[in-house]
Amino acid sequence: MPYISVEEHLPGITGLLEYRKDTAAPIRALTQVLLRGPSTLTEGERELIATIVSHRNKCTFCVTAHTAAADILLGEETTTAQIKENISTSQVSDKMKALLTIAAQVQESGKSVTTESVQKAKDTGASDTEIHDTVLIAALFCLYNRYVDGLSTVTPTDPAFYKGLAERLKNNGYNRLPQGYDHLKK
Repeated sequence: MPYISVEEHLPGITGLLEYRKDTAAPIRALTQVLLRGPSTLTEGERELIATIVSHRNKCTFCVTAHTAAADILLGEETTTAQIKENISTSQVSDKMKALLTIAAQVQESGKSVTTESVQKAKDTGASDTEIHDTVLIAALFCLYNRYVDGLSTVTPTDPAFYKGLAERLKNNGYNRLPQGYDHLKK
């Protein structure tokens, strides 16, 4: 049960963002730029970064939501399972392994990012912008994970909920739906 009163039909982050639309607006805008804006990383790759951070933070709502989003954007479900099991043996490119490793280090602490991990990312073809955006996405999802869990939001157990959420993220990104969310009431 959430620690504060949020709309019952809006579990997870959506209820919190609707609770304070004024604080949600800049967070949504930053997330939209980072995860859906122009980038040399695909939207699916950026969702993998959100997934690994949320997984390592044990934020059930966020890891399930971003796993579903990554799966839809990648068109398969194997990659998300592999990176959560072991980044270094996953079937992503060497560049993505290096970037996901940096994201995992950020999840521990910003000071956990090493010169060696950054150099390895550069050696595998990662640009400075890709490294920057990986660190910022990882830091942002640490914020989201703590926001969701810190206020004990509702975490649905029905996989269909997350599939629907992933479709909304794919089609609308991280922007607030223009019509709001009353259509989600049961």
